[in-house]
Amino acid sequence: MKKIVMALGTMAMLGSTANAQKVAFEEYDLENGLHVVLHQDNSAPVVVTSVMYHVGAKDEQPNRTGFAHFFEHLLFEGTKNIGRGEWFKLVTANGGNNNANTTDDRTYYYEVFPSNNLELAIWMESERLMHPVINQIGVDTQNEVVKEEKRLRVDNQPYGNLLKAVKTNMFKVHPYRWTTIGEMEHLDAATLEEFQAFNKKFYVPNNAVLVVAGQFDSAQAKEWIKKYFGAIPKGAPVTRQKFEEAPITQQINAKWEDPNIQIPMVVTAYRTPSMKTRDARILDMISTYLSDGKSSVLYKKLVDDKKMALQVSAFNYSQEDYGTYFIYGLPMGATTTDNLVSEIDAEIVKLQNDLISEKDFQKLQNKFENNYVSANASVEGIADNLATYYLLYGDINLINTEIDIYRSITREEIREVAKKYLNPNQRLLLNYEPAKEKAQK
Repeated sequence: MKKIVMALGTMAMLGSTANAQKVAFEEYDLENGLHVVLHQDNSAPVVVTSVMYHVGAKDEQPNRTGFAHFFEHLLFEGTKNIGRGEWFKLVTANGGNNNANTTDDRTYYYEVFPSNNLELAIWMESERLMHPVINQIGVDTQNEVVKEEKRLRVDNQPYGNLLKAVKTNMFKVHPYRWTTIGEMEHLDAATLEEFQAFNKKFYVPNNAVLVVAGQFDSAQAKEWIKKYFGAIPKGAPVTRQKFEEAPITQQINAKWEDPNIQIPMVVTAYRTPSMKTRDARILDMISTYLSDGKSSVLYKKLVDDKKMALQVSAFNYSQEDYGTYFIYGLPMGATTTDNLVSEIDAEIVKLQNDLISEKDFQKLQNKFENNYVSANASVEGIADNLATYYLLYGDINLINTEIDIYRSITREEIREVAKKYLNPNQRLLLNYEPAKEKAQK
């Protein structure tokens, strides 16, 4: 009887947790087109203020790559009312922290403050939008910062150019063919007027979403948002050219040499649909099945049992317009990259011909349930998700309903999607190799 009571108590607790996971929010638009989202969470006396701009590397010109990432740095330089070099001092002096990040599709800025500093956070983000100071000294300073970041994270990092090597070969016309950090010679060649024009075009209220999440008074927050953001002029509508890639119909073979590595890597990469599609989510499940954790199919087979690989992984690099599905491995001992690809391909063929077991399918479902809980476990995570689902997916309520899509995916769909996208004639086969020593004169 005691066990039954405990079980019922556990079920009730789980039910309560499931209900608590629903994220409540309010959204509205200012007259200048800025979309505002409010989410109240009184569990801790903190508040997150974030702005996501619908501008990323794909909005750049082929001879001016790296602009969006550059602005991630440049817009911390200062504003009309915040002196150069004072931004971070102002944040830390008021008990906060802040950061920003850029992808091919968007740029995201945020502050986390004690809840009594919400007005300061709203004012600072409105300053970044309304009164940025974009001058030559700021451009020159951040140019050096970005160059150092590229040296550290890309040029001198083992396998640091992997994404560039794949993107260059996977995309021929779409701007996804270049990396987010871009090329330094493009930034060197750009004029101050080009940077100012980029800011004027993309950093406008009607190309952004403001999220306030945490402990705050809603009426007061709305008053401050109107006060500081309401006066910012609406920008010209942002229009984007649509780029469509021709299907890959035969394997692309490519090679890249990296002076920072000693062990070669082999990569198979497949072009996949937008992250907004059901198929993209099924591919998420396939990558989890193949390589998430030491009990996953590829890890157990190639790393543990056959000891053919030092590392193996599959992941769906999902983006707004297209995705890229990666599978890569580092061969071990006498194993060749060809042997490794053959073993990986054999597991893909199994996925295409047979249904995964009920046990493995349940394990997948459990992992995605856990991912859903983790993604909304912090107010920072919720703020990011609210902005992303609104701006990139066009459906903000996916923060509550996307898990239902994953729950509805079937074993049969996993098999069919593997058949649809993961075929040798639809992929890039990249040998990422140690650089050969230069021939002696």
